[in-house]
Amino acid sequence: MKFQRSGLVAGIALTATIALTACGSDNDSTKETGAAAPSAGTCVGGTLSAQGSSAQKNAMDEWIKAYAASCADAKIDYNPNGSGAGVKAFTSGLADFAGSDSALKEEEQPQADAKCGSPALNLPMVTGPIAVVYNVQGADALQFSPSTLAKIFAGTVTKWNDPAIAAENKDAKLPDATIEAVHRGDESGTTDNFTKYLSKTAEKDWTFGNAKAWPATKGGTGANKSDGVAAKVKGTANTISYVELSFAENSDLQMAKVQNGAGEFVELTAESAGKTIEGAEIKGTGNDLKLSIDYNTKTAGAYPIVLATYEIVCTKYADAAKGKAVQGFLKYTSSAEGQSKLKDLGYAPLPESVRAKVAASVAAIS
Repeated sequence: MKFQRSGLVAGIALTATIALTACGSDNDSTKETGAAAPSAGTCVGGTLSAQGSSAQKNAMDEWIKAYAASCADAKIDYNPNGSGAGVKAFTSGLADFAGSDSALKEEEQPQADAKCGSPALNLPMVTGPIAVVYNVQGADALQFSPSTLAKIFAGTVTKWNDPAIAAENKDAKLPDATIEAVHRGDESGTTDNFTKYLSKTAEKDWTFGNAKAWPATKGGTGANKSDGVAAKVKGTANTISYVELSFAENSDLQMAKVQNGAGEFVELTAESAGKTIEGAEIKGTGNDLKLSIDYNTKTAGAYPIVLATYEIVCTKYADAAKGKAVQGFLKYTSSAEGQSKLKDLGYAPLPESVRAKVAASVAAIS
């Protein structure tokens, strides 16, 4: 894997080395629950309230369970109410940290800095591949180019047997049925990343730009949060949508192949998504690790629609105890053992050298 900072390319191992050490407890007890215990020295007591990305909900649930099991004095509440709501809660002082599927925007960064009284950091913690999911009876293994996806979600392709879809799926049994394109009804970093993908790869067919709130003006159905999107597609015939791989797998949804910049139609797996992350460039400075992803990747076998889910934190908290509690929890989530839990949950672990950079940034929180 290759991550870039200021044009310099660093080699990155695909698999993190996993070290399982208990935090004041016997490892045998963690084997019974299947959750890896936090490493020695990471346990910090205190109560934390966080809000944001529903894309990382399954990861947060697992991390909180494992951390709390070994750190009895730590109490962490994570409300997966969407990236937009999480960032707003953080900047208004209602959340100790926020989960977001997009890094802070230019207009959000000053508000977050002011709330912190120090630079607010974007720390990528979860790699979340975005699946294109659909529910069309008898139409298995569908595949789409960026242009066709843009036309579907823009409302210009409205039938499943439209020539644009048929040309890319010559052997599929496509019904003469109206397409119901489902999008996130709440503000979401998943929407921001999906629409960014469309705007970067299908400029002629997608003219709405990218945003956390669904930007298209024609048609479509909104569903709140990732689990709401998955449930809508699961229960409604002739739908199509976008949702994180973990939610697609949990709901056993049909997932389409997506064409990358090299012209290949690629199946979504942790490995194919990881190939796109290879070209990500670190745009942040110092301990800020904001990433820029190439959605038009030409890397062979790369699945192009991926997002990095961030934790938005303060460099220095006004309440030192709160800062230590945030640091303690994120030391676990950014550890090799914390990251090792992600693949089984439908995410891709951070590449090792990126994980190490995140861990170093977490160590600087106070």
